[in-house]
Amino acid sequence: MTLIVLCLFQFEGKTSFGMSVFNLSNAIMGSGILGLSYAMSNTGIVLFLILLTCIAALSCYSVHLLLRSAGVVGIRAYEQLGMRAFGHPGKIVAAIIITLHNIGAMSSYLFIVKSELPLVIQAFLGQTSSSDDWFMNGNYLIIIVTVGIILPLALMKHLGKPLHLHSVQRAAVSSEHMYGQELFVHHITHSWTRGVYELPGKHSVTLLLDLQTAYTIPILAFAFVCHPEVLPIYTELSNPTKRRMQNIGNVSILGMFIMYFLTATFGYLTFYGNTEAELLHTYSKVDPLDTLILCVRLAVLVAVTLTVPVVLFPIRRALLQLLFPGKSFHWLRHIAIALCLLFVVNLLVILVPNIRDIFGITGATTAPSLIFILPGLFYIRIVPTDQEPMNSRPKIQVGSHLSLTQQQHS
Repeated sequence: MTLIVLCLFQFEGKTSFGMSVFNLSNAIMGSGILGLSYAMSNTGIVLFLILLTCIAALSCYSVHLLLRSAGVVGIRAYEQLGMRAFGHPGKIVAAIIITLHNIGAMSSYLFIVKSELPLVIQAFLGQTSSSDDWFMNGNYLIIIVTVGIILPLALMKHLGKPLHLHSVQRAAVSSEHMYGQELFVHHITHSWTRGVYELPGKHSVTLLLDLQTAYTIPILAFAFVCHPEVLPIYTELSNPTKRRMQNIGNVSILGMFIMYFLTATFGYLTFYGNTEAELLHTYSKVDPLDTLILCVRLAVLVAVTLTVPVVLFPIRRALLQLLFPGKSFHWLRHIAIALCLLFVVNLLVILVPNIRDIFGITGATTAPSLIFILPGLFYIRIVPTDQEPMNSRPKIQVGSHLSLTQQQHS
């Protein structure tokens, strides 16, 4: 998601309202959208809608807190707000949380490659079931993709314009969304899932509660992370004002709220209790050789594969600033950090059995920290007490906001 910062440097201070909404929407949308139907399958539509509304509302409020804090000190970088609020330790903590979250995002992208690439190869070979051949093993395939595609891009000194890929990623995920709608209509018209995908005892459309419901809030939080990108987009906005940027945040989050709800609903009402943690993989139950399914898989695979090096660059830059502050560029450090990061991420993807665990761990740790906890703490520490005392209404609201967040993720 940090690619937006790179893209906007060539439009310094001239980014329109609409383009800023587009950029922030790109920052919000990621692999988390593929887990929303699974989240709904564990809550039912009513509870899912309530939780989705709460997360979206808290996200908008956190954008307000970030903009308010940035307006007081004139800083428009997430880590620098940590520096201003808590000194050097605050900057380090913010950088570490952003880094860990991006590693989680990279892991989710590669897990999609691990689960979807074998199905693409299977479709090209005309097979309706998987085989034990090595080229159908997802663990081998992610290593091949990493070495053959991701690593060469990650070793470049600069990504450059050819890799401004978030529009491609958004188009791919949007195509998955439209594909879900089409399959849903097909389900209603022809009832092709009747007696095949419906599970007894877990068919309530309105409300469900079980042990898997605990994954819902982390998945939703993971799907709404965009806050480290808010201030860079604010910096590049034409006629920048807090109100204008807040409206951009509200419109972007509202748009993603609608898309998320529709995507989750179409996926859930198609498969009900058989919905898997990665929605696109669930569609393999329909027809593994379907051309439309194959096209969507290819689009998503291209998008997530090319997004991995985009996410890796800011992680490496943050690690270089933490471990080697003030050092000039050196190829050995540049290459070594890329190799270590890709090794760790590949190891995680190979060992983790389900993308649900990536969504759950990242969504329960770094995501709420970036969206809810840190913006509230920055606000309390940065806004002077002579402007807003600790017993003032805004800071009491922030305290309640933090308490609610802690309860939701405890």
